[in-house]
Amino acid sequence: MKMFEYMGKEVFAKFGLPVPKGRMVANSDEAFQIATEIGGPVVIKSQVLSGKRGKAGGIKFADHPEEARVAAQELFGMTIQGLAVDILLVEEKLHIDQELYLSITIDSASKMPVLIASAHGGMDIEEVADEYIVKKQIDVELGMHGFIACDVVRRMGIPLNTPQGKELVKIIKTLYKIFTQKDVDLVEINPLVISGDKVIAADAKVTIDDEALYRQVDLPRVEERTASEKAAHDLGLSFVELDGDIGVMANGAGITMGTLDTLAYYGGKPANFLDAGGGTGEEGTAKALELILSRNPKSIIINIFGGITRCDDVARAFVSVKKNKGIPVPVVIRLVGTNQEAGRAILKEAGIEAYDGMQDAAKKAVELAQK
Repeated sequence: MKMFEYMGKEVFAKFGLPVPKGRMVANSDEAFQIATEIGGPVVIKSQVLSGKRGKAGGIKFADHPEEARVAAQELFGMTIQGLAVDILLVEEKLHIDQELYLSITIDSASKMPVLIASAHGGMDIEEVADEYIVKKQIDVELGMHGFIACDVVRRMGIPLNTPQGKELVKIIKTLYKIFTQKDVDLVEINPLVISGDKVIAADAKVTIDDEALYRQVDLPRVEERTASEKAAHDLGLSFVELDGDIGVMANGAGITMGTLDTLAYYGGKPANFLDAGGGTGEEGTAKALELILSRNPKSIIINIFGGITRCDDVARAFVSVKKNKGIPVPVVIRLVGTNQEAGRAILKEAGIEAYDGMQDAAKKAVELAQK
């Protein structure tokens, strides 16, 4: 479960991590009020469960309360990575001497927590060279002792005998405490700001292990699904919105991922992940197609390897949607498996030829999307 930035900072504050003064707001009048209480320049941040807010224009600055009100009005009308901005965080604008990066997550290869740190934090952390990234695997039986945190700070190039170095050691130890006590999959601060003698968490990204939520009764629950993803979940379908323009439907997680990878290989960008599963049936398949069309793709690929899922059911569902609701974009269908001849006959009657191979189908879907 991903948490909004303001929620993550509330967790940080409870553990004693330094965070900027500020509060979540739900309208522009509240933004004006909080800016007045802070009494100085503020930053207004859109609260969406997505990265790259700054580059998307989702973060604004204001020198006085009225500016904060206007900035908030602009942000509330935005959509970032397909997510509507419904809440904002208004907080004091920090004086920044240096931006650091700090995170703890699970290293799947070693099956151990790994601490990742850098003295080169900020918006373009992905572009920082490996030589400036510090990685430290953490033995869960040993835990995060002071000497481990000191070693990380030293390797970051921050002098240990300075107020900033000493504070950073404390922050690393506290961050690991949050990681273990709150059943965290990822806790990230980017940037972690050096401001004079202080070190302050200017951002907060916290993801909680879904399987451990029953233990975290004090944490708020966050609904991460978009409207389309919620609708798919209610239908028993696995659906995730992506940022491409080729609609994807397949029957099984593995074949769906394979379809996404094949599209990418040919230069295409999937608009969604949709695993229609086994035995979805004609009605479920029709609703799955409607979900894909809601993303306004430029083309659609349907990749069915029929086992429990019957090819004739898929074909009938497609023809039904095409006839009754219309499909305004080209569709490429690969149909192999149970009742494939019957399914192909239904499609052929509707003027559609099915493909045998996934690669040929994916390549055609990419070509159609690029026209």
